[in-house]
Amino acid sequence: MKYLLLISLPVLFFSFSAFPQKKYYFRNTETNPDEADGSKQHPFISLAAFSKLKLKPGDTVFFWSGNVFSGTIHLRDIHGARQKPIVFTSYGKRKAEIHSGDKEAFVITGSSNFLISDLIVIGFGRKAGNRTDGVKLVNCNSIKIRNLEIAGFQKSGLQLFNCRDAEIRGVVAQDNGMAGILVEGDYQKRLSEKIHIVNCNADNNPGDPTNVTNHSGNGILVGNSKNVLIEYCTATNNGWDMPRIGNGPVGIWAYEADSLIIQHCISYRNKTAPGAADGGGFDLDGGVTNSIIQYCLSYENEGAGYGIFEYNGAGKWKNNIVRYCISVNDGRKTDYASGMYIWNGWRVDSMFTDFYAYNNFFYNDTKYAFSFASEGQHKRFYFLNNVFVSSDSSDLYYGIDSSRTDVFLGNVWMRKSGGFMQNGFSNLEQWARSTGYEIKDSKFYGIGFDKMIFDLPKYTDITDPYSFKTNPMLRSVCNNILWNKGLDLKKMFGIDPGKKDFFGNPFPNGGSEPGVCEIK
Repeated sequence: MKYLLLISLPVLFFSFSAFPQKKYYFRNTETNPDEADGSKQHPFISLAAFSKLKLKPGDTVFFWSGNVFSGTIHLRDIHGARQKPIVFTSYGKRKAEIHSGDKEAFVITGSSNFLISDLIVIGFGRKAGNRTDGVKLVNCNSIKIRNLEIAGFQKSGLQLFNCRDAEIRGVVAQDNGMAGILVEGDYQKRLSEKIHIVNCNADNNPGDPTNVTNHSGNGILVGNSKNVLIEYCTATNNGWDMPRIGNGPVGIWAYEADSLIIQHCISYRNKTAPGAADGGGFDLDGGVTNSIIQYCLSYENEGAGYGIFEYNGAGKWKNNIVRYCISVNDGRKTDYASGMYIWNGWRVDSMFTDFYAYNNFFYNDTKYAFSFASEGQHKRFYFLNNVFVSSDSSDLYYGIDSSRTDVFLGNVWMRKSGGFMQNGFSNLEQWARSTGYEIKDSKFYGIGFDKMIFDLPKYTDITDPYSFKTNPMLRSVCNNILWNKGLDLKKMFGIDPGKKDFFGNPFPNGGSEPGVCEIK
């Protein structure tokens, strides 16, 4: 076996050396198409030249700065190498544009080790003739998508289907229909995996006008996947033109996904169709397992800031976490939605189990802080070290908790001006002993205040996921009066709370506090 390996190595080496790296140039301002050979001196003038290319590891395709190229780039079975990817990019001071009309701009199938970067991709528009995705990658491995601007597609701006080992960085996806960015795969097979979505913006993706049977108008959506990381991304003003009443879109969310992390993201002012559901900030939906939303901000969404949902027909939902997250004034229009909304379409608790919400801050100045749907059957949900602030005219939460296995401990409960009100109780401890919430071994753990303890300033836009640590509005959710009033989650429940709070302070630091701040 060693002898055979020594023989194969030179063969592999010479096979790579047989493919010298080539550079192909596209510049449609050239006037002599007969001389076009793809060189810098005689560049190709149209995308039709792709039919002549045989791309090899290390090859680069350049599109001239500011030029507009019409058509679709269809590629199948192209393969770069890990250290020599095939690259598609602009050259010059500006991004080149690919205008694909009623079709996709890129369709790449069964390929690996390639990079698409620094291009503008435009379709006719979701209501003006386009019926496709902008950039569609199917059964591809080792992909990098960087600094693309994608707009005007009826389906998704960027779609990955059954793809592995992908980095999506700096993509701006707007004015699309189904979603800005969509990661998908064969149903419940989790064939899309090892996906990293970072520093992306999904804005104003209103809805697919042809889809009248399911949701559309999402920001970033991950389904049928595993090992996905979404971080430092934003989603806003999505979903406002979904053409149906029913289940709706969400800013950043997942379904049928395992081992997903959403962190350091902002999802705000997302919408849904009038009379429809959802329109929220974040969502761990049907069939999600072993996943986390952390260090995120949701505000002024029409639906719930954080949806905890399980739909009928999904795989089992279990072992998920929302921690060190903030919701401010979510649930602006959809019924019952608020900072967090819990719903189960199966209506059996065995399909919806083991959820941990801790060290979050939910504030709402017009309604309740969180809510249970009447179809919310679940088991073993833990609410620990959270801050719940409701309006002065409503209860702290809406609905009836259908589970006798839930644990609420160490939470702050208060109305906007201070005090407590829930189910006719104005005394927090009396309510707690009536419900069993905030009680463990006969000891009362709830925290309440007669006056508002958070100095929330006049609300201003927060749109930069890299500025959490310095934003004064977010800093106002911290108060030294909470120092050491929280639970030691590791000691009491064996929960590892992570290494830092919302602002990056190490945790723990001499104790634990309710809410998103580790008080120094």
